[in-house]
Amino acid sequence: MKRNKTFHKKKVLVVFFCCVALLLGLLVRLVWLMVVQADYYSEKAQQLHERERDIKAARGRILDANGVVLAANKTVCTISVIHNQVKDPERVIDVLSRELELDEARVRKRVEKVSSIERILANVEKEVGDKIRDYGLDGVKVDEDFKRYYPLDSLASKVLGFTGGDNQGIIGLEVRYEEYLKGIPGQILTSTDARGIELDGIGEERIDPVPGYDLQTSLDVNIQMYAQQAALKVLEEKQADSVSILLMDPGSGEIMAMVNVPEFNLNEPFTLNQPVSGNAQPDPKEKQDLLNRMWRNPCLNDTYEPGSTFKIITATAGLEEGVVKLTDTFSCPGYRVVEDRRIHCHKRTGHGTETFVEGAQNSCNPVFIDVGQRLGVDAFYKYFKQFGLLEKTGVDLPGEAGTIMHDPKNMGLVELATVSFGQSFQITPIQLATTVSSLVNGGDRITPHFGVAVQSADGTYVKKLAYPVKKGVVSAETSQTLRGILESVVSQGSGKNAYIEGYTIGGKTATSQTLPRSAHRYISSFVGFAPAEDPKVLGLCIINNPQGIYYGGTIAAPVIRSIFENVLPYLGC
Repeated sequence: MKRNKTFHKKKVLVVFFCCVALLLGLLVRLVWLMVVQADYYSEKAQQLHERERDIKAARGRILDANGVVLAANKTVCTISVIHNQVKDPERVIDVLSRELELDEARVRKRVEKVSSIERILANVEKEVGDKIRDYGLDGVKVDEDFKRYYPLDSLASKVLGFTGGDNQGIIGLEVRYEEYLKGIPGQILTSTDARGIELDGIGEERIDPVPGYDLQTSLDVNIQMYAQQAALKVLEEKQADSVSILLMDPGSGEIMAMVNVPEFNLNEPFTLNQPVSGNAQPDPKEKQDLLNRMWRNPCLNDTYEPGSTFKIITATAGLEEGVVKLTDTFSCPGYRVVEDRRIHCHKRTGHGTETFVEGAQNSCNPVFIDVGQRLGVDAFYKYFKQFGLLEKTGVDLPGEAGTIMHDPKNMGLVELATVSFGQSFQITPIQLATTVSSLVNGGDRITPHFGVAVQSADGTYVKKLAYPVKKGVVSAETSQTLRGILESVVSQGSGKNAYIEGYTIGGKTATSQTLPRSAHRYISSFVGFAPAEDPKVLGLCIINNPQGIYYGGTIAAPVIRSIFENVLPYLGC
């Protein structure tokens, strides 16, 4: 009996201490929640009584070299509903579906959805947004917003790029300079009761967005228009697949114009710029593939065999290495046999005996094959690397492709021969233009670019953009000699269709064939610069798959001439 009483007392004590421990634990927890975690739960409670609506920041503008606006902002509206504040859902559904021209079932689904806030439609024209606001519908919020707008529609479309529904850059300069252009979004905070009903008298708290910075570029609208008109003209005349034209300052790397026709409308970037074969509606995957192709910038996203314009690089390497002099003579019977291969000149009957300069004027393959053989694989590859051809240019646009070149271990005499006159490897147009610029500007490897400065809306400079320059990729003496050779190509040789009286123009023509050779598809091109003795502008024209006559000297050189006739006086050259 006594043992049972003792056990009962112990049991009571255990229960007592357990209760005390539990109460102490609850007390400690209460102190933790009310004191240590007070701020956290206070914020949580505040969030339950607040509704947040984001406000897009005004995106920074993109300006040309003279301050012309290339990309701006247009005021639009975002229409949203707050479920708990809607008093007459049927009227809200009727008004929104009618004014926004949306399917009633789609609007109903969003209006009836129980959520803190539901977006109905963004990028609504301001006039429509104002009209909806005037209805005074409870629970319907009309917030002013920004949408990207391009005043010149398709001009430089593949350079500027465009933004998506969230106002973020997708391609081109818009995405490359996103960090400067995007700005900081704002918010509208609305206080509500526990049921989500907006509290009278408190109103809304607004955190204003911070606009993005403007981007000043080297692109010149006038020069871009000259180039685009010339490109469209030859595109139509030659029924070509596409035409690309690039103009840049060979001394600084600033790009004045970059045209890729056909361009597309930046204000309707998801509308195909050419009809689909058979006028059939493509499925979503096919349409996306077509859009991706439409948005591509061939000047830097695609590679090609440069053909005879690459003879500029071979000539420079030969002169710099000392394996050829201007007065060296060569014999061209119309071909050159390398190992077991007979490699033809474009003039099958041959050029006969000619000096190195005459070989350049005639664009003679055997002459440049001989120069390449004199250099040898190791020396040729050394200059290929020294001139920057194995690296990307670093142009300030996304998606630049790299050079496709033979591995030197697998490069025999035949490969060396074909590379010497611009075949059996591929580079981008921007790579060719950059390399030629670097060889004729005195020997400095420049970085091609559009971005010049970042500035605030009032024009105050925030940051001046700088780009790498590699000094002395070739000697100043070789660069001067090269300029003289290329001037003679235009004044006396195959580039004569680029000649402009009163100006000294240097340049080189090219006609290359795409793979497979059996398709008989050609690329006609010309690269030229002026004034030849002190280049201020370099132009490259590439015509893809022209119909009829396809020689670069016949159809591409005149395009650069027509542009230079306008641009040189404009630049004061």
